[in-house]
Amino acid sequence: MPTPAPDDRSPSTTRGAGPRRALIVWTAVLAVLVIVLDQLTKVWAEDALADRDRIPVIGDLLGLDLVFNPGAALGIGNGMTWILTIVVVAVVVVVVRMTSRIGSRGWAIAFGLLLGGAIGNLIDRLTNEPGFGRGHVVDFIDYGVFIGNVADVAIVAAAVMIALLAILGIGIDGSRVSSDEARTGDATADDGAPRVAASDARPDDASADDTASADDAGGRA
Repeated sequence: MPTPAPDDRSPSTTRGAGPRRALIVWTAVLAVLVIVLDQLTKVWAEDALADRDRIPVIGDLLGLDLVFNPGAALGIGNGMTWILTIVVVAVVVVVVRMTSRIGSRGWAIAFGLLLGGAIGNLIDRLTNEPGFGRGHVVDFIDYGVFIGNVADVAIVAAAVMIALLAILGIGIDGSRVSSDEARTGDATADDGAPRVAASDARPDDASADDTASADDAGGRA
């Protein structure tokens, strides 16, 4: 009877494949929801806020005011729209590649928000006037010091989540580094075996070495 070929996949790998695929799906779903909400609110803003003065919602702290932004937040990079477009495309590519390693629900949410926000503004740069790659982003949420949109809110929320996950020591793959592990990490050799100091050697080992040396000397004599 032929012997079945061994399965090279470890049990941990096979068990983790399903949850990881689910997290990737949820990341994609959240990104799509952010994109749809961002684009719908921009369409509404262009229709409802055109040719109107700022509409206060909470005094000077929050309001609605339609602007078309050629640069980044706070008016940065107004003459660098093409460069900003390339940067956003690069960010999207990197995040998509990193999503394949995802193993944490927190990172799934953070990546979903970041992807949705980045793609939402990228759509504006690719489709709005004055042309492909140079389009102005539709902003309408006035915070008093700058004006943003739903995509910007998602990006800021993602940045906060990523910072918290980093502080908590939660890796993209779901692994977690505790302070105890960080302290004992230096006591482990590169090959995974613990280092043993000379002072930690057992006396029995030393006596065995001395006996072996004496036997060798006697044999030579």
